[in-house]
Amino acid sequence: MELNKISVLFGFIGFLFLDALLLCMAKNVHHYSFVLKETNFTRLCTTKSMFTVNGQWPGPTISVRKGDTAFVNVHNDGNYGVTIHWHGVKQPRNPWSDGPENITQCPIQPGKNFTYEVIFSDEEGTLWWHAHSDWSRATIHGAIVILPENGTSYPFATPYAEEVLILAEWFNGDVMELIENATATGADPQISDAYAINGQPGFPNNCSNETTYRFPVQYGKTYLLRVVHAGMNEEMFFGIAKHNLTVVAQDAAYIKPITTDYVMMTPGQTMDILLTADQDPSYYYIAATPFVDADVPYDSTNTSAILQYAGNYTPPSSPPYPSLPNVTDRDAADNFTSRIRALASNEHPINVPTEIDTQIFIAVSVNEIFCPNESCGGPNGNRLAASLNNISFLTPTIDILQAYYRNLTNVFTKDFPNEPLYAFNYTGDVGNNTLYPSLGTNVTMIDYGAAVEIVFQGTNVQTPENHPMHLHGFSFYLVGTGYGNFNETTSPQTYNLVDPPEVNTIGVPKNGWATIRFIANNPGVWFMHCHLERHASWGMATVIIVKNGPTNDTSVLPILSENLPICS
Repeated sequence: MELNKISVLFGFIGFLFLDALLLCMAKNVHHYSFVLKETNFTRLCTTKSMFTVNGQWPGPTISVRKGDTAFVNVHNDGNYGVTIHWHGVKQPRNPWSDGPENITQCPIQPGKNFTYEVIFSDEEGTLWWHAHSDWSRATIHGAIVILPENGTSYPFATPYAEEVLILAEWFNGDVMELIENATATGADPQISDAYAINGQPGFPNNCSNETTYRFPVQYGKTYLLRVVHAGMNEEMFFGIAKHNLTVVAQDAAYIKPITTDYVMMTPGQTMDILLTADQDPSYYYIAATPFVDADVPYDSTNTSAILQYAGNYTPPSSPPYPSLPNVTDRDAADNFTSRIRALASNEHPINVPTEIDTQIFIAVSVNEIFCPNESCGGPNGNRLAASLNNISFLTPTIDILQAYYRNLTNVFTKDFPNEPLYAFNYTGDVGNNTLYPSLGTNVTMIDYGAAVEIVFQGTNVQTPENHPMHLHGFSFYLVGTGYGNFNETTSPQTYNLVDPPEVNTIGVPKNGWATIRFIANNPGVWFMHCHLERHASWGMATVIIVKNGPTNDTSVLPILSENLPICS
């Protein structure tokens, strides 16, 4: 009898253990509702109506744990069609919910709704979501916070609290009108009127001091800042007066901690930063300033927020302002980015391909499209354009994803070249040989499971500058960068194959190159483009199609086409 009781007791204990284990392993499902609508905002003494999510700018934060799934119902009460992209979320086997307009879906039309299934996998840290239709992401964006899965923790001491800080750009005019006018004339789009931190321009901008965003802290506590660069066209330096920053993650992947007094971020990037409130209790400015190393128009203003200590003290009449690098200080930008290395620990391993199956070399250029009689508003009376391998991408009227899986013809061609059709001195005297690109919807086909290397080569065509390149559906390893022309013999000798950062957006240096590697283990149709919005608008983009693998588990998830937004 006693033996039976003991058996029952151990059985009950075993059941509790198994139940607890299953709870720890369980993945959560989250539901969010996004209502797209026009909302009035006043900044810089100017009031205008903006296209927003739930009347907020920036929009709501999505919070999940590693491996969770979120269903986001998007209802469009606005005036034009739009899509939403989950930037940096790999969406394994699920390109149907990736979001770029007319690449993986057609826009959600006014009065309609669509539910995205956002599948998280190995991402952990901070990502973001944004509109992916024309320039609507200027006002439609928000953060994604991905906490460690249950039963695990950060690879650093748990912070006292966390704070999301989103860098963005404010335009006094209607953003869609700005890009439509630029598209009509072929000219450079109008620059923004201010930058913002969490929706507020702050000091020293006009009519902004009283509404400056404030981040309250307690002396001696450590905070995790989740910084998102949601800006449109400028890279940014970021820092906090008299405080060191410890960067611990980029693009939802952990890195070896970097202690610094500033960071440099391109549009599209995210960083997780530890901040210890270790200065005398007071007010301290948090600031972001542009980094521009090209001869192009740019917004030269600064944006700021206030780090505000708790306690009894007299607030300073003029809080300390961070000393950030000069707007053209390329060395300062390189000094920061060159320090970024993957954590590459047992708990957070990396898997860098060393044997390459598919090599692609892409020349990245700003171009012109010829206009008769110098009738356009760009250089030489032409229309501004941009290209990859001298092909300026044309967005089709039906999405490429449906066209591919439904075998529709005359939507795209499978012939994006794996190297420039015309080789030239990319960073030297380029002449006019590649000034005028061809136009097309050319895609690259890649076998499932292939180890891929892409070399992005910046060029001196038209106007050389840094290009933040973003690939949907993947994180990739940035194994090398350099200035000048990529050399097939010597450049690979500089690669870091030990602990390269695993990211989703990288800056291709002005008149330089950057090499990425990844395993093509995510079947689907995936957009690749520059995250400077004016360059993407001009055609600096292409599409990678990863073919299905040999099994159901290595093939794209099925979806009913009638559930997708209708293409007009």
